[in-house]
Amino acid sequence: MIDKLNIVKQRFEEVNDLIIQPDIISDQKRYIQLNKEYKDLKALMDKRDQYIELTNNITEAEEIIADGSDAEMVDMAKIQLEEAKTELPGLEESIRFMLVPKDPEDAKNCVVEIRAGTGGDEASIFAGDLFRMYTKYCEGRGWSTSIVDLNEGTSGGYKEVIFEVNGEDVYGTLKYEAGVHRVQRVPQTETQGRVHTSAATVMVLPEAEEFDVELDMQDVRIERTTSTGPGGQSVNTTYSAIKLHHEPTGMIVSCQDQKSSHKNLEKALKVLRSRLYEIELAKKQAADSEKRKSMVSSGDRSAKIRTYNYPQGRVTDHRIGLTLYDLGNIIDGDIQKIIDELELVANTEKLKESSELF
Repeated sequence: MIDKLNIVKQRFEEVNDLIIQPDIISDQKRYIQLNKEYKDLKALMDKRDQYIELTNNITEAEEIIADGSDAEMVDMAKIQLEEAKTELPGLEESIRFMLVPKDPEDAKNCVVEIRAGTGGDEASIFAGDLFRMYTKYCEGRGWSTSIVDLNEGTSGGYKEVIFEVNGEDVYGTLKYEAGVHRVQRVPQTETQGRVHTSAATVMVLPEAEEFDVELDMQDVRIERTTSTGPGGQSVNTTYSAIKLHHEPTGMIVSCQDQKSSHKNLEKALKVLRSRLYEIELAKKQAADSEKRKSMVSSGDRSAKIRTYNYPQGRVTDHRIGLTLYDLGNIIDGDIQKIIDELELVANTEKLKESSELF
C-alpha cells in the first residue's frame, strides 16, 4: 500500500506546483479541476502520514519487545503494538476506498427536480414532504438551496418543484436519491381510513458549468410572462417570469422565483444546461456496462428505489434491502444513515472493480 501512496504523493507534489502557475490560474476550467484534485490528494496525504506513523510505531514496538532488556519499556511497547495493530485495518480500509477513482461529477452542485406521480392530491402532498426532507437535510449539511420553479398542488404540496443545491460534494451525495419514491399512508382526504399508495419521482442533475455544455442561444426561444401564484404585487404584475424553449430537444424550462427577470433567466439557463448535460452523461453511463449493473446506479429514473410506510413507521430502500424503523426522523431530514449505506455499497462495488490497484 505504501508504494501506491508514494505514487499518489508524486502526483500531489505535481499538482501543488501546477496550481500556482500563471497559465493554469488563467484557465478557469483547468484551475478548478486541479484545485479539486489537490483537495482530494491532500486528504490522502494526511492518511499517508497516519499510515507511516502507525507502521513505524509497530516496527518500533516490535524491536523493543525483541530486545527485552527493559521490562517497563517492553510493557509499554506491548500496549503500543496492540493499539497500532487494532487501528491499522480500519485505516487501510479507509485508504483503499479513498484510492478508488472518484466520479468527477461528484464534486458538482446539483439541480433537484421532484414531480408528483400516481396518487392525485396525495402524491402532490408527498412531493412536498420530500422537498421539505431534502431542504432540511441540506440545511443540516450547511448547503444552500434555492427554488427555481414550483407548481403547487390543489390540496397542498407540489405537482412539481425544482431547486438547486450548492455546497461541497453535493451531487456525489444526492445522486443516490434519484428514482421513484413511494409512500403508503392514509391520505388527509381519505374518510374511511384506508391506506393508499402514492409516488413521486426525484431527478438529481449535476449542475453544468458554462464550459461543460456549449449552449447556442440561437436554439433558445425566451418567453417573458408575469408570475403566477403567491409572490406579492410586484412579482405578479411585472414580466419577470422566464420560460425557455430549447428548439432542438423541445425542452421547456421555467423560472419565476426571483423578482428580477435577469436572475430568473440565469437560473433557467442553469437548469437547461444541467438537463442537456445529464442527457450526455446518461449516454456515457449507458455505455459503461459495469455502471449499468450497479445496484445503486442513479441512471434508471423509473426504478422504485424507496418506500415510506407510515402505518409501520418504516422506510425501506429496495436497492440494498435496507429497512429502518425511523420514519419520523427520516422524513424530517435525517437521511444521512441511508446515504451512508448506499455509498458503502457503491464504494465496495468500485473497490472490487479496482482490485488490481492493490
